[in-house]
Amino acid sequence: MNDNTPISAPELDFETPALRRNRSLRALKDRFTTVSVGIGGMSVIVAILLIFVYLTYEVVPLFKGADIEPWGNETSFYQVGGNASSLHLSIEEQNEVGFKISSDGEVNFFATENGQIKATDRIDFGTQERISAFALESNVSRLFAVAGDQGTILLAKPEYEITYPDDQRLITPSLQYPYGEEAINLPVAFGTPSLLAVRDAEEDLIIVAANNQHELALIHLTKEENFITEEVELEAELLALPALSSMPFRLLISPDQRWLMAIDKEANLTIIDIRNPDQSSLHAVHKLSANPLSDVQWLLGGTTLTVADIEGAVSQWFMVRDQSNQWSLKHIRDFAPQNGPQQLAMEHRRRGFVTAAEDGKIGFFSASAGVQVHSEKLLEDAIRFVAVSPRANTMLVEDQAGQLSFWKVDNKHPDTSFTALWQKIWYEGYENPEYIWQSSASTNDFEPKYSLMPLAFGTLKAAFYAMLMATPLAICGAIYTAYFMAPAMRRKVKPLIELMEALPTVILGFLAGLWLAPFVETNLASIFTLLFVVPLGTLVFAYLWAQVPKDARWQLPEGWDVMLIIPVVAALAWLSMPISDVIETGFFDGNMRQWVSEDLGINFDQRNALVVGLAMGFAVIPTIFSITEDAIFSVPKHLTQGSLALGATPWQTLTRVVMPTASPGIFSAVMIGMGRAVGETMIVLMATGNTPIMDMNIFEGMRTLAANIAVEMPESEVGSSHFRILFLAALVLFAFTFFVNTLAEVVRQRLRQKYGSL
Repeated sequence: MNDNTPISAPELDFETPALRRNRSLRALKDRFTTVSVGIGGMSVIVAILLIFVYLTYEVVPLFKGADIEPWGNETSFYQVGGNASSLHLSIEEQNEVGFKISSDGEVNFFATENGQIKATDRIDFGTQERISAFALESNVSRLFAVAGDQGTILLAKPEYEITYPDDQRLITPSLQYPYGEEAINLPVAFGTPSLLAVRDAEEDLIIVAANNQHELALIHLTKEENFITEEVELEAELLALPALSSMPFRLLISPDQRWLMAIDKEANLTIIDIRNPDQSSLHAVHKLSANPLSDVQWLLGGTTLTVADIEGAVSQWFMVRDQSNQWSLKHIRDFAPQNGPQQLAMEHRRRGFVTAAEDGKIGFFSASAGVQVHSEKLLEDAIRFVAVSPRANTMLVEDQAGQLSFWKVDNKHPDTSFTALWQKIWYEGYENPEYIWQSSASTNDFEPKYSLMPLAFGTLKAAFYAMLMATPLAICGAIYTAYFMAPAMRRKVKPLIELMEALPTVILGFLAGLWLAPFVETNLASIFTLLFVVPLGTLVFAYLWAQVPKDARWQLPEGWDVMLIIPVVAALAWLSMPISDVIETGFFDGNMRQWVSEDLGINFDQRNALVVGLAMGFAVIPTIFSITEDAIFSVPKHLTQGSLALGATPWQTLTRVVMPTASPGIFSAVMIGMGRAVGETMIVLMATGNTPIMDMNIFEGMRTLAANIAVEMPESEVGSSHFRILFLAALVLFAFTFFVNTLAEVVRQRLRQKYGSL
C-alpha cells in the first residue's frame, strides 16, 4: 500500500436507531417543555383574570340602582280605617304589621300584605275632642304627640311584642303610653294648637305648640323616675316663645333640644335658640327656596333639613360653625329636580329619603352621595303618604283615595356614587366639604363616609417615602457590587442582601412600631443629622482617599475598597449622635420634636411617614438591588472592554455604556419595587397611626388601601356597602398595579429597542 494514499474520513451515520431515538426524545422534551411553560403562563393570566372578575363581581352591585315591585305577584290595594285621611303610617321591623293613625283618632294595626286588621285602638283625650295637630318624635323612637282642639296633648307609641308559639313568629301590636295616659294641658288662653313638635331626650322632653295667631308655647317636661313604681314621671313647665311673623306649616326641634325651626309655606325659616327654654331667643331667619314649600323633614339624626318646594326642587341644609365659632344654616346641596310638589319620607337607618309626587311618581335619594338612586311611576293617582320600613326594604303607599298598597324595595347601596367615592362631600358636623373615610361609629345616627381618596393618597404617600429611601441606596449599591466590587466579595455580599428579602414584613412592622417609632421621636435631630453627615462624610473620605499616592492605594486589591468604607460609615454614624446634640441645643432649644410642633406648627405623630419610609425602604431595597445588580452584571463584557480600550474612564464607561444598556432592567427593578411598596400591608399597618388623612407632611401618618382592607374586612357585614367598597378598594389597588406594570413594560421595551444596538 502506498504511504502517500490519502486516508478518507469516516462516514457518519446520523440515521442510526440510537440517534433517531435521541432526536425523538429531545423533540418530545422540547414539546413538553413548550406546552408546560405555555400552560403555566396561561394559568397565571387566567388566575389574574379570575381575580379581576371576582373583584368586579363583588363591586358591580354597588352601582346598581334601586328596584320597586309589588309585594305579591301584582299590585293589590286595600283600605284601612275607613275614608279618614292618614295622620301617620309606619311599618314594624319584620314588615308584617302596619300602623295607621287616622285624622278621626282611630288607630289600626293591620297586615301589610292584605290589610287584615290585627288590632284597633283610639286616641282618647278623656273628652270629646278631635285631633288638631300631630307630631312624630322620630322614626327610630316611634314616639308621637297628638293635640286635641281643646288644648290637650297625649304622648304614645306603637309597640310590637314578638313571641314564638309552636316555633312560629307571632307579633302582637299595641298602643302604649310611655309617659302615662294623663293628657298634658296647654293654657286655655292659648287656644287650639294647630301645629306640634316633640323631642325626647334622656332627662328632658320638650313639646312646642303653635296656634293660628302665630303664637308659640313650649312645654318643658323634666323626667323623674319613681323609685317605688320605677315609672317615669314628668314635671311640666310652660314657657312662652317669641311670636312668629307668619303661620308655620312645620315645627322641628333638633335632637340636642337646642334649636327650634319654624318653617312657613313661603319658605321662610325662623330659628329660635331654646337651649335655655326660659330665656329663648330668635337666632336667625333664612329663605329656603324661591318657591313655596311642599314639605320639610329631618334627615336621620335630626341635624339635616331636607326641603322640597312646589316646583319639585329638593335641597339639603344644616347648621355649621363659621370662623367666629357662630352657628349658621348652610345650603349644602341640591338634588335632581322633580316634577311638581313632593312629599318626603325618611329612611330610618340611613341618610336616604323618598319623594312622592302628585303624578304617582316615586324617587329614591341618597343624601350623603347627593344623588337620585331611582325614579319610577308607581301609581296613576296622586300619592298622599309614603311610609318606609325600618330596614328600607319595603314601603306602604297611600293614594289620594285613601287606598294602601305594599311594595318590595331593593335599594341596598344608595350611598355609593362616583361623587361620594372620589370627590369632596360636605358631611354633617364639618365646616367645609372634605375627603373623609369613616366607615363605622358608636351611634346609629352615624353617616358613613366612604371616600377612597384618603386611602389612595396614603398608598402613594407611603410608596413615595419608601422609594425615596430605597431607590438611591439600592441602585447605587447594585452599581458598585456589579461593576466595581471584587468577584470574591460580590459572591458574599449579593446573597446576603437578597437574604434580607426573606425577612417577614410583620417582623419589620413590629420592630418599626414598637422600637423604631419611639426611637425616631426621641432622636429626631440625630436621624436628620445622620442623613446629612454620613453621605457628606463618605464623599470627603473618598476625596481624601483619591489624594493618597497611587503606590499606597495599589496595596489594596482592586474591588476591595468597600472594606475601607464600612468602618468610615460606622464612625460617621456614631459621630452624628454628639453632633446632633450640639445642633439640637443650639438651634432647636434642646428639643427638635417640640420645635417642629410648636414653632413650625407641623403636626407630629409618633408613627408617621418617616418611620414608614425607613422600615418599608429597608424591605424594598433587596428587590430593587437584586434586579438592578443582575441587569448591570449582565451587560456584555466586550462593551465595557471596548469602551475602556478606546480611552474612556471606568466612570465614563459606566454612565455612557453600562447604565444605558442596563436601563430596561433598572427601570423594571424600580417599578417592581414600587409595586411592592404600594401593596405592602403589615409594615404600614403597624408603623403608622393608620389615620386616613390627606397630608404630605412626613411627620403625619396615613392609611393605605391594603392596610384598610386588612383592618376592616374581618369586621364588615358580608354583602353590605362597606363590604363591597372594601372590594372596590382592592379592585382599585389591582388596577393601579396593573397600570403601573403595563406602563413599566412599555417603557422597558422602548429602552431595550433604543439601547439594544450597543
